[in-house]
Formats: sequence, C-alpha cells, structure tokens
Amino acid sequence: MIVRLGHVPPPSDVHQPSTVLDRTMPLTLLAVHAHPDDESTSTGGILAHYASLGARIVLVTCTNGELGDAPSGAKPFTPGHDPQAVARHRLGELQAACRVLGITDVERLGYHDSGIPAWEKPADAFIDVPVSVVADRVAALIEHYEPQVVVTYDYENPLQHRDHVHAAQVAAAAFDQAGVAQKLYLKAHGTTYWDRLIAVAASVGIHRDKPSGAVLDEVDRRITTTIDARHVVERKYAALHSHASQLASSLAGKLPPAEFAVAFGVEDYVRARDTTGAPLPETDLFAGCA
Repeated sequence: MIVRLGHVPPPSDVHQPSTVLDRTMPLTLLAVHAHPDDESTSTGGILAHYASLGARIVLVTCTNGELGDAPSGAKPFTPGHDPQAVARHRLGELQAACRVLGITDVERLGYHDSGIPAWEKPADAFIDVPVSVVADRVAALIEHYEPQVVVTYDYENPLQHRDHVHAAQVAAAAFDQAGVAQKLYLKAHGTTYWDRLIAVAASVGIHRDKPSGAVLDEVDRRITTTIDARHVVERKYAALHSHASQLASSLAGKLPPAEFAVAFGVEDYVRARDTTGAPLPETDLFAGCA
C-alpha cells in the first residue's frame, strides 16, 4: 500500500521569486529517494530551486527509515532502538523537511530500510523486493503526476547505500515503463563535489577520504548538468536539520551554515534518459521540455 501524505502546504515565510518558469505546460519534478532525509541531503538544492520557480515537486520515499538513528542516538540493533518508533519519528521529520523545501506531494511506499551490509538484514528488506515489483508502483505514480523530469541516485555509482542503488534502478525501470516523463537525471558526486566537501570538512577539523581517481574520472565523464542552487541553500540546510535525529551520523549535518553552502550549494547530475534533444551541457533540468 502506498501511504499518501498528499499535498504539503508551503512554508509561509518562503520568498516567492519575481521570475517563474515560463512554460506552456505546468512543470512537475518527481524525485525517487530511499530514506527520509535523502531528499534533503542529496537533491535538496534542486527541489527548493524549482519549487521557488513555481514547479510542482513530488517526492517518492521508498522506505520508512527504520534503521536510522533513534532520537536518543541509539544505533540499530542496540538497546533503546525500536525500529518502528524510529520510523514514526522520522515521518514527522520528513514532513517538516518537505515544508521547508516546498515539496508539494509526498508518496511513501512503506518498504523496510535494508540497512548497511555490516548489519543483520531485515527479513522484509527493501533491497530484496524485486525491481519490477516496486517499479510497477512508481510507474503508476509517474502516470498519475505526469512529471516532465524524474530524479534519483546514480545506479552506476558503487560508493553509496544499497537502498540508494535499488531505488535508482527502480526509478529508471519505472521511467521506461510509464513512458510519460521526458528526462531522467541521476545525482552525481564527481571530483569537484569531493574537492569542495573535503576542503570544507578539513576547515572545521573533520577528515574525509577522497574516493579513488578512477571512480571519480568515470563520474566526471558522465556529468551533463549542473544546477546552481546557492540562492536556496539556506532551505537545503534547514531541511537537513529538520531531520535532527540523523545529524549525528551526517557529515553535512556537522558543517556550519557558511561551510555547508560552499560544499552543497551546487548540484551535478547525469542525464540518463532524454526525449527532448536539449543540448549538453545544461544548467536547467527542464531544458527542452514542452
């Protein structure tokens, strides 16, 4: 069953820009994420950016995030960690983050967080649900909302949570199955992203290792699209901090606002599907959309 939160009222204090997207059809962006908080840490910049320009923003969250940290700080599979209580708490945090980002509609698929390989995998883990089964549900949502643009993680990047890879494979399959959306984008973390993050983290005393050059070279080769979201980065920061229970495990959550803006104010993407023929490189996910 899809748990539909439905329309999310926008925050009352969000500045509405004088420039809006000038298109003949209403624009809709649908993002597919694995856990509550991924929408903020991964694509919060573009979600807030396009919401500020008047686009409808739809979030599909695949799992309930049961294996995140408990509000007390208790880690999964330790005393004081109740997965169902964690999921309920994270739902409230998700709703708060969506209001900050300007997300208009939220769809929760309700699968169980798979956790990381080092942990005991739940019997009903999201990662074990066939891609085709989940893709049927996401394709139905794409057909319902009719987005021009679908955004998810990079299914070719090995340096990420297994639920992220699974969600990305689902999103790509659903995009192809529905045949409604015009463009599919994958969030990319290339050399520029890592250089910014490592330098900013070091400036506040945090060490972070850089992925291998070969991995980053391949990501860099595939990047097609860069979105400057620095004008809404304070909303991305606020949305991340709406997920207060997860900040202790988040490098981004440890950065002060100015450093966060440097590290996360610009987002890169790979255009994985396209029916518009819009020229590359590009600086607008909706470029070429009718």
